[in-house]
Amino acid sequence: MDLGEPVTSAPLAARLSIPSGPLFFPVTAYGPDGAVDLDAYRTHVRRGVDAGAAAVFACCGTGEFHALTPEEFHACVRAAVDETAGRVPVVAGAGYGTALAVRYARLAEEAGADGLLAMPPYLVQAPQEGLLRHYRELAAATPLPLIVYQRDNAVFTPATAVELARTEGIIGFKDGLGDLDLMQRIVSTVRSEVPGEFLYFNGLPTAELTGLAYRGIGITLYSSAVFCFAPEIALAFHRAFTSGDDATAERLVDGFYRPFVELRAQGRGYAVSLVKAGVRMRGLDVGEVRPPLHEPTEDHVKQLAQLIERGYALL
Repeated sequence: MDLGEPVTSAPLAARLSIPSGPLFFPVTAYGPDGAVDLDAYRTHVRRGVDAGAAAVFACCGTGEFHALTPEEFHACVRAAVDETAGRVPVVAGAGYGTALAVRYARLAEEAGADGLLAMPPYLVQAPQEGLLRHYRELAAATPLPLIVYQRDNAVFTPATAVELARTEGIIGFKDGLGDLDLMQRIVSTVRSEVPGEFLYFNGLPTAELTGLAYRGIGITLYSSAVFCFAPEIALAFHRAFTSGDDATAERLVDGFYRPFVELRAQGRGYAVSLVKAGVRMRGLDVGEVRPPLHEPTEDHVKQLAQLIERGYALL
């Protein structure tokens, strides 16, 4: 197989700024005994890159970062790096408290990752000063470029976002909160006060649903969990979204993405477990989710199968 020319010499920010396809957040595969199945994981990553992914975000939210030991994390990131072979960048998750986040960051560096997605700190409700110190220490721990993930207990004021953007090594900001008023103020404030490019990502669980709204405030990068199990649908939306074909994008939102989000909302943790069920449904056995996540009901899996069929009929 021709892997093409590796482009690892280009800075991560430049490689992500105008993606050629969806940003791929693979699930982590487990075998019947519950252990990480690296062969299935490699196949999943390879298929995603072959299908047109512009980047691989390994061991992040969809990849059950919370459920992986440091050793499993290192092995999965290394496998993703091997399978991409420089064709697209690999960004790895890093999280928990500062000390553990730094440890995961260094493991990602050892495994050959191109960058980091900083998950929210574990459990605590921290003040802005504490959050800023946490992410600055994480950014300083390795030479890997860092994207900060806003969600749950890590929510930032525009002033703190400015300080993050001024921090060496922090190249972007991913929003999983969905507060467009706050995001507009963050984008505007950073643009006014920090020279140079700073990347923004729509990181809501099914980002395509809100993609057109985020595009209205200048955010065109987004994560795609649907790409894990229905890459053709995700690619069709991405092409429509990036080319300004809003009629096609809206048709896919109305006929597939909105019903999918409504199904996803029927169970806790379905942003991961329903996606994993979709991957299995498409013929790759990636196992079940690890606790405390739980598998979707049989009826919801049947509804997902019908929805996927409907989505492909829209193409």
